[in-house]
Amino acid sequence: METEKITRPSVAALDAILGERIPVLEDGFVRVIDYMGNDASIVQAARVSYGAGTKKVSEDRGLIRYLLRNDHTTPFEMCELKLHVRVPMDIWRQWIRHRTANVNEYSTRYSVAIDTAKTTAPGEWRLQAADNKQGSAGTLDPEVGAELSRQEEELQRFCRLVYERRLEAGVAREQARKDLPLATYTEAYWKMDLHNLLHFLDLRMHPHAQAEIRAYAEAIGQQIVRPWVPLTWEAFQNYRLDALRLTGPDCEILALLTAGDPTAARRRAEEIGWLTTTPEGHPKPGREAREFQQKAARIGVKVEW
Repeated sequence: METEKITRPSVAALDAILGERIPVLEDGFVRVIDYMGNDASIVQAARVSYGAGTKKVSEDRGLIRYLLRNDHTTPFEMCELKLHVRVPMDIWRQWIRHRTANVNEYSTRYSVAIDTAKTTAPGEWRLQAADNKQGSAGTLDPEVGAELSRQEEELQRFCRLVYERRLEAGVAREQARKDLPLATYTEAYWKMDLHNLLHFLDLRMHPHAQAEIRAYAEAIGQQIVRPWVPLTWEAFQNYRLDALRLTGPDCEILALLTAGDPTAARRRAEEIGWLTTTPEGHPKPGREAREFQQKAARIGVKVEW
């Protein structure tokens, strides 16, 4: 019995940028080291068939859109992407929480720490958001920011000097590194299947994600994933990035509002804990109520509690 010859799937647009650094932040980057599969690989896995198949591109597109729209995610695991990234350590802490990746990071026990750190321009110091403990809103006065940037530069320079003096004195690298700032860049090889990569991008490209990690996610999504699997990216854009996700309470209150009964909508919002009452007797919307207002505005429904 003859063995069937199989051609490895390739994508010219991705082959053209293999190894090229895509700049992110001042001194960070992402670059493609290797990849496996393409849009056709997803279709092939979904149909459990061999070879290129006989379906038209339009039918492949329809199947990919159906799979993503209905959360049939296993076929997307047939594609994998391996990246080389340089990223500040504080951002890497968020990144590494996506535990479905295969990772090998630069070791400062074995090698001298990378001699560069993320800096902040005077106009880039963000203010703490009042309604989100882990987010920011607006920026600090640039004049105040200028002093913070000066202090940052002084601190980073001093920390690096202390680190290098420890090394010169013969202190082990594993101990000498302990006072390096989290702004110090690290590097890693990071490999993930497409299903989990899309989940990473969905979270990290979101407007509420921290600006620095969002910059990396945008670079990976727009400059790597988009040309790699264009049919999947189109579906991902339509059904994840640009989608409006309504919860059960969202649907319930939206139905009351569109039926022309705002009084019943407000009463129901109070019953489920969306609204509380101030000492003056005014409704005070909680976080979920405010999120609902934003969703309703997207479809042209005005909400006044």
